[in-house]
Amino acid sequence: MIYAPVIVALLATLALGLARAFLGPTLFDRALAVNAIGTVAMLLLAVLEFLTGRPEYTDLALVYGLLNIVGTIAVLKFFRVGDLGKEGTLEEGDTR
Repeated sequence: MIYAPVIVALLATLALGLARAFLGPTLFDRALAVNAIGTVAMLLLAVLEFLTGRPEYTDLALVYGLLNIVGTIAVLKFFRVGDLGKEGTLEEGDTR
């Protein structure tokens, strides 16, 4: 089966992403790892779509990718500004 090495590679990437998410030195490294895990999950859904021949998985992968981007931006804004409702502009010299 041609998709077996692809699935193994994606699962290995997923394992490395999980390790980075738990052992990342900073919050931003962990957020990047979670974003990478979401991308790998999207790729796994696409491979699953090819294996089963069901095009619904492609729609799920696209929706999951969009939610992954929006979620990552929301989490990073929350940790940078402290509130999702604030405007998010920083003053000159503010390095928060």
